[in-house]
Amino acid sequence: MRKLSTLTRTGLVAGSAVVAAVAFAAAPANAAGTWTVSGGGSFTGKSTNSTLTDTSTGTQLKCTSSSAGGSAANGTGLSGTNIGTISSVTWSGCSGPLGITFNVTADGLPWHLNAVSYSGGVTTGTLTGVKAHIGGFGCTASFAGASSTATATLDVKYNNSTHVLSLLGTGNLHAYGVSGTCLGLINSGDPASYKGDYTLTPATLSITSP
Repeated sequence: MRKLSTLTRTGLVAGSAVVAAVAFAAAPANAAGTWTVSGGGSFTGKSTNSTLTDTSTGTQLKCTSSSAGGSAANGTGLSGTNIGTISSVTWSGCSGPLGITFNVTADGLPWHLNAVSYSGGVTTGTLTGVKAHIGGFGCTASFAGASSTATATLDVKYNNSTHVLSLLGTGNLHAYGVSGTCLGLINSGDPASYKGDYTLTPATLSITSP
């Protein structure tokens, strides 16, 4: 089997899930007392388009499926901070070119959802506390925030009509501790992005703000 390091920089495709805030990370959550959550409680989310990208090299990692579990407490007059929690995330079907498979694991759970702005039934905000690890075929790497010990912040949006929580592919995610055949395709310190659309079940959660 060809070593992973001989592949082209754009050829790598393996999952992630992992799990993601340039625009929103710098912005504080909306003023205290402006948010309402209804139809909340425990939920699960399923994504079939999870993609992690090393934005420096263009290397992409993909998974066919990612599942998340979390909760959001009902209430009015809430601050946007920690308006919801992601307590579990798993990925499956993570593979690269030539059938190379990867395992992806989430670290630093629980992760926290924070609301920043609201318009037309859509809440934009951040997912904070994010860390993850990938490993497979002699390639390992961890993903965190501004440093290897700091958690990452990813930009998100939630649509009340579709009940889809989308990770937008922006934030301050970076790769660290890259080793083996990943080198050159993913490098320590490289910025990274994570995108995925998670459809929530039950389809009842609504987040609003005047």
